[in-house]
Amino acid sequence: METHQTTGTAAVAAPVHDEHFQEHIRRYLYVFYALIFGTVITVLASYIPFGGHRSLNIAVALVIASGKAFLVCGYFMHLISERKMIYGILAFTAFFFVGLMFLTLWSFGDPPSFLTTH
Repeated sequence: METHQTTGTAAVAAPVHDEHFQEHIRRYLYVFYALIFGTVITVLASYIPFGGHRSLNIAVALVIASGKAFLVCGYFMHLISERKMIYGILAFTAFFFVGLMFLTLWSFGDPPSFLTTH
């Protein structure tokens, strides 16, 4: 039967390991609190009439939601420390998404002639 002896390094490594996890837990809690704050700001902003236009209220809500999405993607999905390739793929995805949304909105301005509207 083989026996393993414990050295002093294992006892020293444990507190460092715990501090490492405590740092991550603290960061996740800060992000969680920021997401709660963003949700409260979103709800409060929904009651403010920004210029009387509904589209401006939607734009403000989307800006706040984009900030919250950055927090979720950046910290919970660990994208904030990823390499350039991940950011390149993300940039191409965002570019094509915006392009497709633009084409969709552009098509509303030029309906086909055989389309009947009521």
